[in-house]
Amino acid sequence: MISPQTLSQIEAIVGSQFLKVKEAEIDEYGSDGTRLHAMPEAVALPGSAEEVSAILVLATTKRFPVVVRGAGSGMSGGAVPVCGGLVLAMNRFNHILSIDKENMTANVEAGVITADLKEAAARLGLLYPPDPASIKISTVGGNLAECAGGLRAVKYGVTRDYVLGLKVVLPTGEIINTGVQTMKGVAGYDLTRLIVGSEGTLAVIVSATVRLLPLPEATQTMIAFFSDVATATAAVSKILSAGVAPAVMELVDGLCLSLIRGQIQLRIPDGSGAMLLIELDGERKVLTDAVRTVEAKCRETRCIDFVCASSESEANMLWEARRNISPSLYKLRPHKVSEDVVVPRNKMPEIAHYLAHLSKAYNLPIPVFGHAGDGNLHVNIMLDKDDPQEASTAHEIVTRVFQKVLALGGTITGEHGVGITKKQYLPMEIPPAGLSLMRRIKMAFDPAGILNPQKIFS
Repeated sequence: MISPQTLSQIEAIVGSQFLKVKEAEIDEYGSDGTRLHAMPEAVALPGSAEEVSAILVLATTKRFPVVVRGAGSGMSGGAVPVCGGLVLAMNRFNHILSIDKENMTANVEAGVITADLKEAAARLGLLYPPDPASIKISTVGGNLAECAGGLRAVKYGVTRDYVLGLKVVLPTGEIINTGVQTMKGVAGYDLTRLIVGSEGTLAVIVSATVRLLPLPEATQTMIAFFSDVATATAAVSKILSAGVAPAVMELVDGLCLSLIRGQIQLRIPDGSGAMLLIELDGERKVLTDAVRTVEAKCRETRCIDFVCASSESEANMLWEARRNISPSLYKLRPHKVSEDVVVPRNKMPEIAHYLAHLSKAYNLPIPVFGHAGDGNLHVNIMLDKDDPQEASTAHEIVTRVFQKVLALGGTITGEHGVGITKKQYLPMEIPPAGLSLMRRIKMAFDPAGILNPQKIFS
């Protein structure tokens, strides 16, 4: 419980206009992309690292919880203030501090929208590769906290692969810089990589130095339809084995295709049980041969149809098929449980077959789409949460899916993080010794346990 006296102290730190306590003002800060909700006691919008530090020192002294929030687009409940306390909204940290074209780096504050960074870099002929689905609303700080992946991870990797250094505030108030401003640096423990992906439990990220790449000269978008997921994933292996490095390889199953048929311009051939959306980028002269290779490998794998965009408008039409999937799922049921499992690429047909078996056995639809190039599948269990039987069944399905994924050498989360939605399942993947070590690391950073409590593990 935050006392009135403590609220007055927080107000003195940030200013009255940047402290919210009225229920109507703070309600929106109680949820994230999961639609789970818990009411905070107050919301503060600090404007500097020093203000963040002062708040955290106060929280450590008074023992009230602090939850850091970016745009609230997370999919694991990481920004939900389950213990009440104070939400630390990073909206005012919204400046791209610098872009160094010569060294291909950017210094950016945590509250910058990821798409804005990408667009600013592109204007200088540079590329910031991380590309989560929420890119137009999610913040750099949120992407760092969750180590966001996205559509282009197959070629470019994930957020942590582009972070050189961080400016963070520890729960005990110290402001420190981790990492380096250069392409290399191995002095001491890699605190940068430890904090990236820690889901706001170890430190408050204020800003980051990220590396950039040259902007690709051209892109080429293609779609291939197959009779089933197994055939489509076989094509993925053939393409990658041929030495082609697609920027995007998205897989969509037959159930998803049936939901968008008729509501997009693209014709979906009869008998299509899976679709691959493939995008190549790079030098224009190199792309021509790569496109031929991709088409040849798809046809070798007996694709039903292959469509290659000849213009930007045609490319947008192909992307329309992918963009329409998520909203179309609610034709099946009013609610969904969305899991982001990862398996080795050659195990995708097996997990797809297993999911079809579970769907039939439990009589709940389980449409699947995801990033085929890196084995990251979004498993969507569609249900009516107001039906106790379906809610219980969905939990059982999730448990069985995770058991199968781990047996195949995969992981229970590739992008969304653990937060609160996967906390109960984490011991399935991480052994007791590993969990104990993580708790000791948490205690070293946050001895009072005030920063994003009850996330990842109890």
